Amino acid sequence: MSKEQLNYLKKQKKNKIVILFIQLAIVFIFLITWQILSDQKIINPFIFSSPKKIIITIYSLYQNYHLFSHIFTTLYETIIAFILGITMGFLISILLYQCKMLAKIIDPFLTMLNSLPKVALGPMIIIWTGANAKSIITMALLINLIISIITIYNGFLNTDTYKLKLLKSFKATKFQLLKEVVIPESYRTILSSLKINISMSLIGVITGEFLVSKKGIGYLIIYGTQVFNLNIVMSGIIILLVISFILYEIMNCLEKRLLKNK
Repeated sequence: MSKEQLNYLKKQKKNKIVILFIQLAIVFIFLITWQILSDQKIINPFIFSSPKKIIITIYSLYQNYHLFSHIFTTLYETIIAFILGITMGFLISILLYQCKMLAKIIDPFLTMLNSLPKVALGPMIIIWTGANAKSIITMALLINLIISIITIYNGFLNTDTYKLKLLKSFKATKFQLLKEVVIPESYRTILSSLKINISMSLIGVITGEFLVSKKGIGYLIIYGTQVFNLNIVMSGIIILLVISFILYEIMNCLEKRLLKNK
């Protein structure tokens, strides 16, 4: 490597360290400030809890409420909904791209379904699928599927038209156009949709657990609300933040690796 390249890499590495340090500092300052405000009764400790109480509550949940079982349940439902959502979204997007008439027909319905609060369908989903994990996964699927279809399909539509015309001039079939141009051109969009889909899946699962569940992080939050133990509620929210961050970083690392190997 040249001297300029080495200096550039060192600068990039230094910037990453600085950004990470600032992020950690923000979290640390926020937690310290939160604890001080709670100790000094500037904010109501019953309503807003405190980092110390949350740590104690999480440990109590681990000892007495099988915390890891609840976490596993939420993760299991999220992963199932994620796999179903991204697979179905990809296949339906291909179908819509190949059948322009069908895409025009269902476009307004996709918009309506996307804007519809899915929790409104909760009671019907429970009746259809039963008060079990199926209803939770169905709720999550309803939330993530429409987003996946819209995101991936729009990625297909943004394919370079000149490349398509070039292959068409060589009598390429629709399948060849899809395989050689459309999907490769939308590679980044498809990978980006993974991060959106995993977030939407987690949101859907928690929404479903709010409505019908006897296990999961959503259940713990609702339980804490019912018994007026806001420490459990805040602990559940913190655990969800950690889970969502880990899932996002996994998808982010997967995206970088796949793009690097492309």
